Amino acid sequence: MLAAYFDCPGGPENLYMKEVMKPNPGEGEVLVKVSASALNRADLLQRRGKYPPPKGASDILGLEAAGSVAGLGPGCSGRWRIGDAVMALLPGGGQAQFVTVPEGLLMPIPKDMTFIQAAAIPEAWLTAFQLLHFVGKVQEGERVLIHAGASGVGMAAIQLVRLAKAIPIVTAGTQEKLEATANAGVAAGFNYKNEDFSEKVLEFTQGSGVDIILDCVGASHWEKNLNCLSTDGRWIIYGLLSGGEVHGDLLARLISKRASIHTSLLRSRDKEYKERLVRAFTEEVLPHFSGEASPRLQPLVDSVYPLHAIAEAHRAMEENRNIGKIVIEIPVCGKKGQPQ
Repeated sequence: MLAAYFDCPGGPENLYMKEVMKPNPGEGEVLVKVSASALNRADLLQRRGKYPPPKGASDILGLEAAGSVAGLGPGCSGRWRIGDAVMALLPGGGQAQFVTVPEGLLMPIPKDMTFIQAAAIPEAWLTAFQLLHFVGKVQEGERVLIHAGASGVGMAAIQLVRLAKAIPIVTAGTQEKLEATANAGVAAGFNYKNEDFSEKVLEFTQGSGVDIILDCVGASHWEKNLNCLSTDGRWIIYGLLSGGEVHGDLLARLISKRASIHTSLLRSRDKEYKERLVRAFTEEVLPHFSGEASPRLQPLVDSVYPLHAIAEAHRAMEENRNIGKIVIEIPVCGKKGQPQ
């Protein structure tokens, strides 16, 4: 089969399509024929040699995939049948023509949704759902500040905050991105590049601040985060785009507000945790992607790149050009794994 590959860490130019061995499903695993995957910051870090896959996971890039069931390993429960349209949360391996997935990490693709749209759901939406509900314990009426509001996780979080009847507030770096978040339903959005978002948040909340911060930025935002975090607020860090080295009296500022810091990485969680997360998401959120649901949730696809253009997809994400998800279309598998 064909897969996204790189021989040594480095820039996007190191990426290419390589023919590799097709995996075989093990005990309780399902073989999925992949139609589409999507790009995540973790893929960029892995390509640079800064984020290796968890022990036992595929070293092929791709933390999510959408496609159809192509095979069943021994011990499967019978829930899935050959040909079922599914999407999956993965620790790796999604940017290839086939991937094996524990059956409990598969989700049905909502009716009338394409593989391209479905590929934009698993990693971003499960991350946002986990941060809000498993970690942050969001409550109705709470105010949630979402950094990188126009990212895949950000756009998912906006809609999930609204689904929880809480109030989404975002930061983003361009007017175009702020307009996209407004269309997704934010209560307020601020450009962190040309205004002090903490002052704007305090003004918007009449001085009370936000109850939860979803932070993938890290060091550069820490003081402003604490400025606009409410008393007893929860600051959830799930990425460090600006680095992790903090200079200043963070702990004193934190304790003065009785605030708490939570950190989260989804990729390294064990299978049982991920299965519990997938089950909760499938029951509570997935029905809202269907046409008759209210409120209706919608994955946002920024752009679609064929697998052979994987390097250009990486460049687009590194340059922060995307609003929503960058999706990778996987070629149909012909003889000897060659694309048709």
